[in-house]
Amino acid sequence: MKMKRRPAWFNWMSTVAGLLFAFAGGLGLLPGGLELSVAPVHQGGDPFLVLPMRPDERFTIRYYHSVENAPIWEVHSLDANGRIFIEEERYYKFGAGMGRMPGVGRMVRRGAYEVIEDMHMPTGDFILRIGSPGVDHTVIWRGAETNLSAMAPHVAVLFSARKVSRLHCIWRSAFPHTTTPKEKIN
Repeated sequence: MKMKRRPAWFNWMSTVAGLLFAFAGGLGLLPGGLELSVAPVHQGGDPFLVLPMRPDERFTIRYYHSVENAPIWEVHSLDANGRIFIEEERYYKFGAGMGRMPGVGRMVRRGAYEVIEDMHMPTGDFILRIGSPGVDHTVIWRGAETNLSAMAPHVAVLFSARKVSRLHCIWRSAFPHTTTPKEKIN
């Protein structure tokens, strides 16, 4: 039985498809970046927030102290392995549960604010119980603000970070997660 010879274009297309597949597979293995997810702990389901991050990039959690009704900012970062660190706390005045921890960071004054800076204390993934509207737990990332208290008051959420591939980063830059806010450009 005589085998039919494939046309030249078929061989060329097979080679191109193989190279593209190998290239995409290689991108899937290359380190790309980080992704921070804020998702409900007990309800399962989709995350409330997914943020593409770079190593050492910062995000802030701002809220109002329940007793003092004064704003508090907690500044966090991710290292290259996706570990979460608290870098700084800033507030108008000490409130219940606020203040310096011996051996962590240094206390300075910035205008009207008390600031504990240079903390770089690992928190790892952590759980936050979102406060009521008025407490306004808000995540600030690249100038965009997401008020978690308006979305899901009294829900426990897990802040978790992970490394993602270069291919994932390219995909997400073209097709952001539905919960990724648009960056605010100043």
